[in-house]
Amino acid sequence: MRVVWQVLAVVAVSAVGGQAITAVEGRPWLTLVCGLPAAVLALLVYRWVVGRTEHRPVTEVAREGAAPAFGRGLLVGAGMFAFVVVNLAFLGYYEVDGIASPAGAAGLVGFMAAAAVTEEVLYRGVLFRLVEERAGTWLALVLTALLFGLSHLLNPDASPWGAVAVAIEAGGMLAAAYVATRTLWVPIGVHFGWNYAASGVFSTEVSGNDTPRGLLDSVTSGPALATGGDFGPEGSLYAVFAGLALTAAFLWLARRRGHLVPRGGRVARVDTTHSLSR
Repeated sequence: MRVVWQVLAVVAVSAVGGQAITAVEGRPWLTLVCGLPAAVLALLVYRWVVGRTEHRPVTEVAREGAAPAFGRGLLVGAGMFAFVVVNLAFLGYYEVDGIASPAGAAGLVGFMAAAAVTEEVLYRGVLFRLVEERAGTWLALVLTALLFGLSHLLNPDASPWGAVAVAIEAGGMLAAAYVATRTLWVPIGVHFGWNYAASGVFSTEVSGNDTPRGLLDSVTSGPALATGGDFGPEGSLYAVFAGLALTAAFLWLARRRGHLVPRGGRVARVDTTHSLSR
């Protein structure tokens, strides 16, 4: 029953936050004001429901070490997107014509913070973590990555390839980031760093969501396999390559730290400083 209560609680908070953000669509400063509290509320509800249903300290969202862990994840996510956009620019598929909307960039902080937090606490905090306890790390990673990819088919400009790409480069990679660190702060940082760099800085599409313009006035054009087409750079082969490389790195780190859970096993409570460098 704990999985039911945890999923219901997180989904309810996500729905409330989503409705609030939708209600202020087109008003960037209100989006910022609504999005950040929605992200905080999702974390608080996750901490409360997991603590109540599992009767343990919820160490994966502990306040100690949260800021540096989030910051490291942020750098990884933003760096991953920068790798993609630099390659697109080198090929002439991405061009900047000036500044678009600083206000839009501010609003996207709230929008992407709410999205990153709610998706991470649901997919990695609840679903991956509980499946891993029963089925082990590898099966949990595959199953939740597939589910994460499939969920993106609900977006306005979704495509089957986009869903596959998200499952590979994000669903698996973000789960691997959690396994390596045993904290949600790192995958939250990676998720937010990627999404905000894509939308708030470089003004590209994110997951086929008809994303508002961010800081730069940019144009992306070229073959869909390179640019991702209407789905955005998440559908780019460059993004898939970068995601696979990071997945391998995180899993190597997880194995080195003894964080991989065998099938039918249960991970020991890990004393972590929420650091990628430990």
